[in-house]
Amino acid sequence: MTQPQNGYEIATLGGGCFWCLEAVFDDLKGVESVESGYMGGHLKDPTYADVCRGDSGHAEVVQINFDPAVVSFREILEVFFVIHDPTTRNRQGNDAGPQYRSAIFYHSPEQKATAEQVAAKVDAAGLWDSPIVTEVTAAGRFYIAEVEHEEYYQRNPFQPYCMMVVQPKVAKFRKHFIGKLKK
Repeated sequence: MTQPQNGYEIATLGGGCFWCLEAVFDDLKGVESVESGYMGGHLKDPTYADVCRGDSGHAEVVQINFDPAVVSFREILEVFFVIHDPTTRNRQGNDAGPQYRSAIFYHSPEQKATAEQVAAKVDAAGLWDSPIVTEVTAAGRFYIAEVEHEEYYQRNPFQPYCMMVVQPKVAKFRKHFIGKLKK
C-alpha cells in the first residue's frame, strides 16, 4: 500500500476500467493524486495482460490520495456509487470479467464501516433497479499499472473507448457533483 503523506488518506476502488475511475477522481476537489493499478489477486507483480485474462484474481483499481479535510471517504464513495453500476457482478457495460468487479478495498476499520454504511444507504434508497453487489474487502498489496495506463483519458480523449465509455462517466460526475469539481 502506498503510504499517505501530509495527513492525507488513501481510498482504493474498483469499478470497471480504471481509466474511467481515474478520469473522474482526478477532477474531484480534495484529491491529490490518482494511480491506476491492480489489487485483490493472487499473482505477484501482475501485468495488464495477466489481469485481462481474468484468472489472476485482481481487480482494476484506482488508488486515491485525498485530503480528508476537503473531501471525506464517504463523499468519495458517494461519487463512486453514482459513476459506475454497483449491481453487476464482474461487469461494467461491455467490459466483463472479475477484473471489472465493483469493489471497495478498505484501509482501516473506519473505512470498512463507512463503506458498508454507504452501500446499504444507496441500496435502501433504490437508486439502482437491482441490489448492490459491491465487495467490501481489506486492502492488499497495490500493484501500480504500467505507465501507459496512467492519465490515459487525459492523454487520449479522442480514442474511441474514451469517447464512448470514459467521457459519459466524466460528464455524469460533472453534472451530479458540480460543486465538488476542482477549479
